[in-house]
Amino acid sequence: MPDQPPVSASLHAQAAKERGGHDARMMHIDFNVSPFTVVWEVTRACVLHCVHCRAVAQRWRHPRELTTTEGKQLLASIKEFGDPILVLTGGDPMMRPDLTELIEYAVQALGLRASLTPSSTPMVTRERLLEVQQAGIKRVAMSLDGATAEVHDAFRGHRGSFERTMNILADLRAIGMPFQINSTVTNINVDTLPALMEHVRASGAVQWSVFFLVPTGRASAEQMVSPERHEELMHWLAELSETSSFDIKSTAAPFYRRVAITRRRAQAKGEAVTFAGAGFRYQDGLDRPMQGVNDGKGFVFISHVGEVYPSGFLPVSGGNVRELPLPRIYRESQLFRDLRNPDLLKGKCGACEFREVCGGSRARAYGLTGDLFAPDPACAYTP
Repeated sequence: MPDQPPVSASLHAQAAKERGGHDARMMHIDFNVSPFTVVWEVTRACVLHCVHCRAVAQRWRHPRELTTTEGKQLLASIKEFGDPILVLTGGDPMMRPDLTELIEYAVQALGLRASLTPSSTPMVTRERLLEVQQAGIKRVAMSLDGATAEVHDAFRGHRGSFERTMNILADLRAIGMPFQINSTVTNINVDTLPALMEHVRASGAVQWSVFFLVPTGRASAEQMVSPERHEELMHWLAELSETSSFDIKSTAAPFYRRVAITRRRAQAKGEAVTFAGAGFRYQDGLDRPMQGVNDGKGFVFISHVGEVYPSGFLPVSGGNVRELPLPRIYRESQLFRDLRNPDLLKGKCGACEFREVCGGSRARAYGLTGDLFAPDPACAYTP
């Protein structure tokens, strides 16, 4: 992929450049050696009952959850990768009583850049947010899946979740904590996305991370939108990114990069282009990658009991951190090595000219076909 920033940078990219700048040295990572993002599911416990929960969260912490000591050992092994972005997620990470201790160790002792994704429960008070902020959290991600309480609360399986989320966002603004909003697209809320986007705009979020459903956990194929609707949404998001005040990121839809690149090529008159937002560091220190991240390629996920997955949506384990160090699993396990080999892709994903930067969602291919290397069923593009 070309080693240069976007030809016609969007407003959010320009703002990011002004705040933090573009540092190519920080963006070029050999994904065979180190991931760009490491996600640790610190617990699967959560009091919500979201209809699409990939973790199939339970109300109680698992008895074999990684201990505080094991968690610190894991964090030290993450630091061996260099300077990846660490995401502490769940379940609801606020349900771990040692969460602040783990954050302090990760950030203050090891120098990792960490973000947090709590659930919208009464545990997320302004005082608790200040506590994790002081411990070193750089950004908080909150889920918002509907523009109204009716839609969002139905998603989350808990009445009052929408109102609580709005209150948490207000608290984040009050304490000056950067935050992003995560939204999962399904056939339940797809028609309300423009209204949802307006909530994101008004909230002051630095990023809208738009997740596209993968049938795993409680999520089912029936909840997915069609390939044609996926394609329409990719173009809508790409167009929106050119004028929005916030960054836009797709999750589990790597073909967004194809759409963004194709649109930029049409405007660039032969000049090299890259995908939207690539290679910028934001004020809170969290970057956008120069390369295309995919399941197991620049991304690794550690479960609450130490299983190492290519992503949280792809429940095929490459090993367990209780038995092997995380860097060894990521670098040497056959699963991860195969996922980083584009020659193993099948069908139209294998033949696609965008297979290096996209490669299709391996999680969705596996979730719908049982084949890690099958074409992404959500992609409408024919190479």
